[in-house]
Amino acid sequence: MADKPSRSAKLYALNEDKQWDFLGSGQVTAVYTQIQGASLLVRSESSDSLILESEILPDTPYQKQKDTLIVWSETENHGMALSFRDAESCQEIWEDICQVQGKDPSVTVTQDLLDDLEEELEEALEADELGDLPNCEISKLKQISNLVTSAFSSPPRKRRLALMLENESYIKKLLQLLHSCENLTYTEGLYHLHTIVKGILFLDKTSLLEILFSDDCIMNVVGCLEYDPALAQPKRHREFLTQNANFKEVVPITTCKLRQRIHQTYMVLYIQDILFPTPSILEENCLSALKTFIFLNKMEIVHMLQTDDKFLPQVFAQLKDKTTDDDKRRELIFFFKEFCTFTQILKPRSKDSLFKTLTQIGILPTIKVVMSLDDLQVRSAATDIFAYLVEHSPSMIREFIIEDTQQNEDGNLLINLVIKQMIYDTDPELAGAFHIMRLLRYILDPDNMLATPQKCERSKFLNFFYKRCMHNIIAPLLAATSEDTTEEHHILGADIHNRNCISALRFMRRIIGLKDEVYNRYIIKGNFFEPVVSAFLNNGTRYNMLNSAVIELFEYIRVENIKSLLVHIVEKFYKTLEWIEYVQTFKGLKIKYDQEKKRKSHKSSNSMQKSKIFFRSTGDLEKNEACHKENTENIEEGEIVTTPLESDFQGGDDEFMETEKTKENEDKVNLPKRASSGSYKYTYSRSAGDANGTGSPSSSSEMRLVDYPDDDDDEDKEDETASRKRPHLNP
Repeated sequence: MADKPSRSAKLYALNEDKQWDFLGSGQVTAVYTQIQGASLLVRSESSDSLILESEILPDTPYQKQKDTLIVWSETENHGMALSFRDAESCQEIWEDICQVQGKDPSVTVTQDLLDDLEEELEEALEADELGDLPNCEISKLKQISNLVTSAFSSPPRKRRLALMLENESYIKKLLQLLHSCENLTYTEGLYHLHTIVKGILFLDKTSLLEILFSDDCIMNVVGCLEYDPALAQPKRHREFLTQNANFKEVVPITTCKLRQRIHQTYMVLYIQDILFPTPSILEENCLSALKTFIFLNKMEIVHMLQTDDKFLPQVFAQLKDKTTDDDKRRELIFFFKEFCTFTQILKPRSKDSLFKTLTQIGILPTIKVVMSLDDLQVRSAATDIFAYLVEHSPSMIREFIIEDTQQNEDGNLLINLVIKQMIYDTDPELAGAFHIMRLLRYILDPDNMLATPQKCERSKFLNFFYKRCMHNIIAPLLAATSEDTTEEHHILGADIHNRNCISALRFMRRIIGLKDEVYNRYIIKGNFFEPVVSAFLNNGTRYNMLNSAVIELFEYIRVENIKSLLVHIVEKFYKTLEWIEYVQTFKGLKIKYDQEKKRKSHKSSNSMQKSKIFFRSTGDLEKNEACHKENTENIEEGEIVTTPLESDFQGGDDEFMETEKTKENEDKVNLPKRASSGSYKYTYSRSAGDANGTGSPSSSSEMRLVDYPDDDDDEDKEDETASRKRPHLNP
């Protein structure tokens, strides 16, 4: 076939992600050579370079769609497409293809084409309908706004628009129109800019965000977002950022990049709040690229601060310095709290490394100093920082608390400062107290305490806590039951006392709920139920939260049958509480106590009876051994015939016989044989060392266990009868 004139078309290619990429516009020509045969050539309209050379093979599937589109698949997942400007140009190229493959040009398919190529190409062509971006001019703002809005009708259009906007100079020129519209008071143009910038942000493309949030553009982005068409008056975001939100360097930042990242992150977070003032469930995943941008910025800030040898040590030094004024200290602690908030995004290994660094430069001594101050805001921020440390590594906190005890004998301990803040929380809802209570429970949880052969953290810390800290926790209970409380103070402070009592009771209930006898022993030893009972009795017959909390505590002990606490309560407090009959809790405790006492008494009686039998048989054994020793002193060899004692073989001596068998094995004593007289022949062996140096391996003798002087036949007969009734020693 002869070379045909070129036809204008757009070229697309299927990428690895099965998305159609636009390769450019060009002139399509069908050519034939004797070496390569027929081929389709596409030359770029802008540079006249060859952007496609595809050989037309007999078995390549081609398809014509919508009179202006030719699609083919050269290999699997390698699709190509030509979109012509008019149907006539498309038909001419189609006829050339059909001629090479020997097909009738009236067909629309030369071979079977993959279905997914057709569907995806339709989307790509739909995106291509966006057209080109208009010039950045005020008169074109409406057209640009409509183009951005229409792109959200399908994902391919969004991708197509994002690709077109990646030209950095175009976005910068577009944002510069903000000042022109403001100078001309062109309100409609400002509304269009708001729509355009918000649309670009929602394209959720990282490359576009890097342009928008650059130092040259970010403030103009904030300015465009001020002119929301839905609002009667524009917001003054730029005024707030430049005048109200002053960037204070609590410690001078010497690294320019770090300062730039901090400023940028703050403004991007502000933009996120503009876009999502109250984010809904549907909007949470709309700006994943924006959230990733913020995440990476925070990571970089944390890393740069961590690697700075001077910055964080200076922050800690100024926080601990008594000469630092209150406003400066407040700024420092708020900065460090925000820094700790940033650290929560780190991976476990990176976070562990960071907190080790913070520990080495003295974060915990700093927290201790700050929590001892009178400023409520400073103490609250310090508590939040302390919470981050506890959640990351409770063992690290416990280790510091023990070291703090060794260095401070006056009782001014970090843990006691935390408890004090819990007890004296001024919030009517006790939000801070509950927060600290959760932290204390986590610190005291035995399940996260180390128990290795080298380190038994559990026993060491619990012993410390109950000796040095427990009295502070029960202080509200003791204060609520103080006899020195005046009537006026009682009336004004009753509500606060009740709240503090309930907080302490909840904490105590949590400890008892662990069912750990170490805790229970300390509770008993410290008599910690006494203030509980006193508060309960002082509360009277009022049915309130304090009443319910105390009853629930005792009911839990009864239901779970925590024996050590149950016995302690009944023996020490039952006479005081037995009059309470509107609940059956205390009577139930007494019933459980009596049942346990009866069970132990019965068990003790049985044990004592067995013990008496054992001791009697042991006494007989000692007598026999003494007698045996006396008889053997004057005998070298021979037989002693004796009548066994009746008591030696009664049923209570089973345990003794087992002991005797063991002794026989150890002394190599043979069991006695019955002699003709009705007694037993006792044969024993001695080792060479026990044979008076004779060297004889063994010697045999018959001995009577007891030597009666007047043996007669009648006694022999009685002995024979008795021996037949007795059990044999032989197994």
